[in-house]
Amino acid sequence: MAKITYIEHSGKSHVVEVANGLTVMEGARDNNIPGIEADCGGACACSTCHVYIDAAWAEKLPAKDDMEEDMLDFAYQPDPARSRLTCQIKVTDALDGLVVQMPEKQI
Repeated sequence: MAKITYIEHSGKSHVVEVANGLTVMEGARDNNIPGIEADCGGACACSTCHVYIDAAWAEKLPAKDDMEEDMLDFAYQPDPARSRLTCQIKVTDALDGLVVQMPEKQI
């Protein structure tokens, strides 16, 4: 289990525990965190679970695969270094303390 901090665009913070094996997107969905829409349900077929990974964590996560890279092209104001799709990040104990920030909007 990992404690993950989700920060809304407004700055409001939500710290929740997310079970190992779930995705960061599922953690947001299951805890009613606003700002992550996840329209495709986690199939990596949209960009509505886009977040900015805290700079301290950007290099600690597994690399993006080609499908995630392609979907990020459709995200609102993607940052090449920090943008990720939360449906593609599996939670493990190693993610304890992860901080993600939502963009102004999801498209």
